[in-house]
Amino acid sequence: MESIQFIEWCLENLNYWTITLLMAIESSFIPFPSEIVIPPAAYMAAEGEMNVFLVVFFGTLGALIGAIFNYYFAFFLGRPLIYKFANSRLGRILLIDVQKVHKAENYFVKNGAVSTFVGRLLPAIRQLISLPAGLAKMKLSTFILYTCLGAGFWNIILAAIGYGLHSVVTKDQLMTKVHQYSSEISIAFVVIAAAIVLYFIYRGLTKPKNPSAVN
Repeated sequence: MESIQFIEWCLENLNYWTITLLMAIESSFIPFPSEIVIPPAAYMAAEGEMNVFLVVFFGTLGALIGAIFNYYFAFFLGRPLIYKFANSRLGRILLIDVQKVHKAENYFVKNGAVSTFVGRLLPAIRQLISLPAGLAKMKLSTFILYTCLGAGFWNIILAAIGYGLHSVVTKDQLMTKVHQYSSEISIAFVVIAAAIVLYFIYRGLTKPKNPSAVN
């Protein structure tokens, strides 16, 4: 309860540091939507209270901090302990379960390092994609690069929504519109990601056999 009150306090007192903190939390084990952080901050930037570029920067920095926490958590604990944690009472309290971790791990294995980028754009995968990267001991510099690109791209979209809605809706109507637009964009990303996966599966199935084996 105290943690929820703390998050609510941060949301009511948005600044660059609370944005960083909230996005770090959002990117680690406590899943709450980044949509409730970046668009309102960008809306405030449109009012002149903050700078929208710094909103994106600190939002992405926070996402990276949370992602690195998950990365090292999985890197050092290893697969058996991660799954044990996901199946524990604490894991369930944090809304982490074996199915979610397994889904993120399968996604990572099927799509390689680029899944760190794409995974940051997909709901339900976004917070957990760092775990399989850590389990696979992905090179840290590569992980940081793709995480920043994916999180930055998503934060730019959210900031654009919040900033653009300033001239369209009042503040009390903001989150309704943000939820509508972000949901539509998330669905589009899921469709695009599925199309990419199907393309690679198709290429794998239609790839010619080793020519030497034919002769």
